[in-house]
Amino acid sequence: MKTPGKFPPGWDEARVRRVLAHYEAQTEDEAVAEDEAAAEDKTQTVMEIPNELVPAVRELIAKRSR
Repeated sequence: MKTPGKFPPGWDEARVRRVLAHYEAQTEDEAVAEDEAAAEDKTQTVMEIPNELVPAVRELIAKRSR
């Protein structure tokens, strides 16, 4: 987040806390299983991109979601 206290659309402090609680309570095995399931999801693609391109990719995704 760029500005403390400012959340992306659809997010609020309660949602952030729920997400943090989920990941903080996860065991290592549960985390690995979650990662493996995500990698097997045929509706999504996981790829590596150079860090300097991340803002441009995020903007493209945001435009597509609008």
